[in-house]
Amino acid sequence: MIQHPFSRWLRLFTIATFFTATAIAEESSGRFHFDGSISQPVLENYLSRAVTHAGLCASSADPTTRYFKDDLRMILDLGAKFIGRAAFVWDLPRNNETHFQAAADAAREIHEGDPEIIIQAAIFEVVEKGVNRIEIPAWAFTELDLPIETRNFSYDAMLFDQGQFHNHWRGGASVPDMSKLETRLWFYYRARRYIDCGIEAIHFGQVQLMDNADPSHRHWIDLLTRVRNYAKENARRHYVVCDAHTHGISEQEQLLFDFHSYPMRLREVPGKPMQVRLSDQTRGDIFGRSLGGIAPSGWKCDSLPYLVEFDNYGYSGRGGESVGGIWVWGYDEMSWFAHQTPEHRAEFLRYANDWIANLDSPGFLQMPTRRILAAPVDRRRMYHANLASDTCPDGFGDEAVIRQIWNAP
Repeated sequence: MIQHPFSRWLRLFTIATFFTATAIAEESSGRFHFDGSISQPVLENYLSRAVTHAGLCASSADPTTRYFKDDLRMILDLGAKFIGRAAFVWDLPRNNETHFQAAADAAREIHEGDPEIIIQAAIFEVVEKGVNRIEIPAWAFTELDLPIETRNFSYDAMLFDQGQFHNHWRGGASVPDMSKLETRLWFYYRARRYIDCGIEAIHFGQVQLMDNADPSHRHWIDLLTRVRNYAKENARRHYVVCDAHTHGISEQEQLLFDFHSYPMRLREVPGKPMQVRLSDQTRGDIFGRSLGGIAPSGWKCDSLPYLVEFDNYGYSGRGGESVGGIWVWGYDEMSWFAHQTPEHRAEFLRYANDWIANLDSPGFLQMPTRRILAAPVDRRRMYHANLASDTCPDGFGDEAVIRQIWNAP
């Protein structure tokens, strides 16, 4: 039988396409492969493709994304590999089980789109009276070597003695004391529930705020060891990547976290309204200060890799003014960014990405793709990097520049 030239070309094209796709998949798998531990190069590959997409899976009190399908479309199109703050609570939801079920369902769909993606949950530096209505499962008692009993978590048993940090966030919402057994019971419970949802990273917030009664960090070490031991047997890839808002904590060179996270700490440019800069000359910035040592996976580094993110914490009510203090032209960092023109947002993302890369190679900019806005923009109370469309009418349209930055040679 004589083969038609087009048929032969199509066959060769199909074979070539197959091998090209296979090679790309193998390359991707190598760059993002981990099981039981995570190497420094693989971790850095993930951090170089990190976004903050608050509430992609489940959240409270901020609303969970209304645009999940378009959010997932954007994440896959960008090639994002680390999805920060995808599941979290600040104020506890009315239905605790619904929260975890939503997280598990969303994680399953995300991993159907890209099984390499790491989804991050957050267990923040807050505990509120709503914990009193959540029953403690028998396995939590067993893990912490406690007798099994039928009772709920106790808010009061998680607080610092002498009233320290009580009602720190609002009435009935306080900073928990990690030296308290009840606090470790609570944190272990939530971490294990998130791991069971298919989540492979946990952010632990302002750890040193919760650590005032434990200068040796032995209670954090105990908690993290238990969480990691559970992940070793039960996580998707037998590992959970842990981070916190810190420059670093170590005991005998052993680092507590896999990487560090910190806000950018934007600086106003005097006399130039709404203009900002980054600086490594101010006390408190993480640039050049991420503590080195031996990472939980066993490798040693002079400076642990870290993410730099847009912080969001409130609004002064005086947007566009230099009011000093914690404010950036009257805004928090995320609201300042959202109030820029599209051109200025693109310019700043390029500037910040290059500035961090050139200054301190362990640092990576965590791209904002969804964050709450304390100061709304055109009545939009949530920033979405998505292109504006019928499937995401609130999009700010910044996904294109993120893609350009990540794909630049």
